Amino acid sequence: MRLTRRGRVVLVGLFAVLSLGGFVLGAKATSWAIAQETTGTGHEGLPWVVVEKGDTLWTIAAAVSPGDDPSAVAGEIMRLNGLDSSLVRPGGRLYLPDRSP
Repeated sequence: MRLTRRGRVVLVGLFAVLSLGGFVLGAKATSWAIAQETTGTGHEGLPWVVVEKGDTLWTIAAAVSPGDDPSAVAGEIMRLNGLDSSLVRPGGRLYLPDRSP
């Protein structure tokens, strides 16, 4: 079987696209595994919530610890979960500070 120049270009291009896709998927899987490993430790026994649509870090903090300053509780939640910003996404799990006496 003989390939034309156009056929060789198409095959090389297809191989390059598939290789790049595999690289991107591998990098995402690795970063996901690292994130799970770093956030999964030290949370044994802590209460947690699943973020619902419309939730903010401050509404969660106010619900968890009524009467306390929501910004301080939100800061604790950010620290516990390794968050760089106060942005939370629906479906995500947030570990909460233990408020048991």
